[in-house]
Amino acid sequence: EVQLVESGGGLVQLGKSLRLSCTASGFSFSSYCMAWFRQAPGKEREGVAHLSSSGSTSYADSVKGRFTVSKDNAKNTLYLQMNILEPEDSAMYYCAAADYPFLLQGSCRPNYWGQGTQVTVSS
Repeated sequence: EVQLVESGGGLVQLGKSLRLSCTASGFSFSSYCMAWFRQAPGKEREGVAHLSSSGSTSYADSVKGRFTVSKDNAKNTLYLQMNILEPEDSAMYYCAAADYPFLLQGSCRPNYWGQGTQVTVSS
């Protein structure tokens, strides 16, 4: 059974940093395209950062230069380092996995989703 469990969310002040983690199990983590999505109240879910199995990345324009996606295959864990956080970054953040290794037009199109972790940035 595929499981994706996010952690690391919370309340943080404007301009501060936060690191999200996603622990994966039940599939070949190193071979999957992995991604972080987010959804704020009243808005559509959007892709934030995508990471192919070979390490290629892509980011939403709104987070480029502030967010970094990475992974540790030995720990089956995906990370999202978020710096210089803004109130507009407040959302539920979801870890996602696609059962193929590459980016499709710059993104993963997930088959599997985690339950999410809430990030709230206060001004």
